[in-house]
Amino acid sequence: MLAVAALYYGSARIGLLQQLVRDQVTPLWPPTGVALASLFLLGPRVWPGIALGAFLVNVSLGPSLLAVLVITVGNTLAPVCAFLMLRAVGFRTRLDRLRDVLALVFLGALAGMLISSTIGSGVLVLSGALDAGDFWPTWSVWWTGDAMGILVVTPFLFVLRRARWPSRAGPGRWIEAVALALGTFLVTLLATRTDDSNLLFLVSPFLIWAAFRFRLAGAAPCALGVTILAVLAAAGEHGPFTGEDVFADMVTLQAFNGTTALTALLLAAVITERDETHEEIKQVCTRLAEMVARLEPRPETYHVTREPPEDPPGTRPDHPSS
Repeated sequence: MLAVAALYYGSARIGLLQQLVRDQVTPLWPPTGVALASLFLLGPRVWPGIALGAFLVNVSLGPSLLAVLVITVGNTLAPVCAFLMLRAVGFRTRLDRLRDVLALVFLGALAGMLISSTIGSGVLVLSGALDAGDFWPTWSVWWTGDAMGILVVTPFLFVLRRARWPSRAGPGRWIEAVALALGTFLVTLLATRTDDSNLLFLVSPFLIWAAFRFRLAGAAPCALGVTILAVLAAAGEHGPFTGEDVFADMVTLQAFNGTTALTALLLAAVITERDETHEEIKQVCTRLAEMVARLEPRPETYHVTREPPEDPPGTRPDHPSS
């Protein structure tokens, strides 16, 4: 529990470096991803660690102790409810099925994070920390930030949990991985530092490349890296995120981040599911061939019908005398 609290607090401090609203609402909130991954990997018994980490983060932000406690409850309930909904539908952390990715998107990110964003934004308005007119802009940033934490941080932690050193990877595979990482970084940097928002679509081929060649192990880190670079550009008001309206900038940012995460995760899941189906078909065909081979009669089991011996030459069968 203490380890989870420490990870939650540390990832929250990183997320707060790019806050957009009232020094505590950020377009990417990594603690939600850490919390959901912890619940799946360590079990629901670690929820007090999530609550402790959320309290330590919010107590330094205010506005009052009562408001901090209510926000802490919301930050704890959101990942716990997301975990319960995902577990109810048979979610698997391998994310090797399309249904798992869709469940993570709709139940874990979009539905589950409604709790924390609604409670948090409402408390800030009721406590006087925010004007009533700022509720929806704050709510949108809060909700999308929590949802993006689920979409990009949780899959990355799932991959990290199962990561093994690729001993069988040849030099060509390593060169391809390095080229993918550098290409994704440079293209994303160019797209998020240029005013033309159409350049954001240049990132998609690299996400497709990562999903096709490296499955979730490549898609999840690429999606996380692209999202971080986009958030940094938005916080610094660079590139296509230079508008004066926070809500409009958030729509552009989170539309891009959502497309990035969905492209990477969905493609990786579909390709992995296809590969596993192909492998299952091969195994079934192999077993079927073995069964047919066992059913075929062997040469030594053939039954040969013997003809009666012919009479020797010059002999005739005996006939009764008339």
